[in-house]
Amino acid sequence: MREIEVNQITETVARLCEDATHNLPDDVVASLRRAESTEESPLARQVLVEILDNADLARREMLPLCQDTGTTVVFAEVGQDVHIVGGALADAINAGVARGYKEGYLRKSIVDKPFSARINTQDNTPAVIHTDIVPGDKLKLTVMPKGGGCENMSRFAILLPGAGKEGITDFVLRTVEESGGNPCPPIIVGVGIGGSAEYCMTLAKKALTRRVGDHNADGETAQFEAELLEKVNALGLGPQAVGGRNTALGVHIATFPTHIAALPVAVNLQCHSARLKSAEL
Repeated sequence: MREIEVNQITETVARLCEDATHNLPDDVVASLRRAESTEESPLARQVLVEILDNADLARREMLPLCQDTGTTVVFAEVGQDVHIVGGALADAINAGVARGYKEGYLRKSIVDKPFSARINTQDNTPAVIHTDIVPGDKLKLTVMPKGGGCENMSRFAILLPGAGKEGITDFVLRTVEESGGNPCPPIIVGVGIGGSAEYCMTLAKKALTRRVGDHNADGETAQFEAELLEKVNALGLGPQAVGGRNTALGVHIATFPTHIAALPVAVNLQCHSARLKSAEL
């Protein structure tokens, strides 16, 4: 059994919060550059140039990529041979979020009493924490600051099983088209298929943690991703919905077996500022 001190977790999460909000991942930058080189609309190309300039400025000056530093979503993959000592995992993660948002001068966007007083918690906690128990003696932490504009465009439906790929395609395209410029395209489209209602939504969110350009390991699903990406970009929304061929940088699908009477489908959109950082302890 390997022990990991909670202080180490807190320090790591704090660092990841600042790193994620200031430094766009290399795979996202590369995909934005490819979009800029292939975009046919002059206005859309200029938007992509400005997005890339913003990413470069944020990295050089250590400024947030976006004023909306989001809901802090944390994925914790906990090795079954790990023993966390000195406190609780969730408390350690939340302490790290609070420290990272304070020391990084990041906007605090989380409110308590969500349907009434809506009181700001002042430190962006609590984080939304997804915990998985995995083999091994490591702890992997992935921090995703998720902006409100794209998260608000999340959609879920339970289709009839006979709807199949066609029904899923229609649902995804309708979701993207109705979202317009709200999620700040070019977007990454996370799609969850199967499982139960709540797990399907989690699948869609987790799909966004995959690197842009990496396809699903299942060949049939990877082909579906490619088909959906082509159709999403054919919508013509373009960067920041000014028109163009680059509405999405990627479509990432995650699936799970489901009930014979159901076909759950979830869509979770990620904006062009696809902030994501990981560390392994």
